[in-house]
Amino acid sequence: MVRAWYMDGSAADQRCPHQTDPLQTVGLDQLEHIGVLYWKLDADNYKTDDKLATIRSDRGYSYEDIIEITPEKLPNYEQKIKTFYEEHLHLDEEIRYILAGSGYFDVRDTEDKWIRIEMEKGDMIVLPAGIYHRFTLDEKNYIKAMRLFVGEPVWTPYNRPADEKEARKEYLKTLAA
Repeated sequence: MVRAWYMDGSAADQRCPHQTDPLQTVGLDQLEHIGVLYWKLDADNYKTDDKLATIRSDRGYSYEDIIEITPEKLPNYEQKIKTFYEEHLHLDEEIRYILAGSGYFDVRDTEDKWIRIEMEKGDMIVLPAGIYHRFTLDEKNYIKAMRLFVGEPVWTPYNRPADEKEARKEYLKTLAA
């Protein structure tokens, strides 16, 4: 099951857990409140997983690719993971299904505090369009993930501030409802 917590304010390496002391955990209900969806799936059988097929059909995810991030496979690795860690939003959902390895998605709560979501093999997450977030690997420096999209893939990040974007305005309306 996914683990999530409020982050400390430490300037330590972004790949560290950054847990508060005492630990302030965040439950799935709190994540759902800010629009983050989560499933635990069978990563060993993702090609034939009926649950994944149902999610894809129900949500209209028609495109997929698989990315592997590790120092050996990603040129300019250290610079790239710093880029992933810049706070941004997208105009569409961001869907990631972890097939191997691990990492963190950080999202902002309704009070603009960072929540760290630990992602491991079998975890699938959907971040809503318009939510400020960032991604980093953990200290193991390896992740293999399926990226899913509705239609053709769009990877355009809009770094904060991007409050003028319609996706951000719509996202904020859902929080107010």
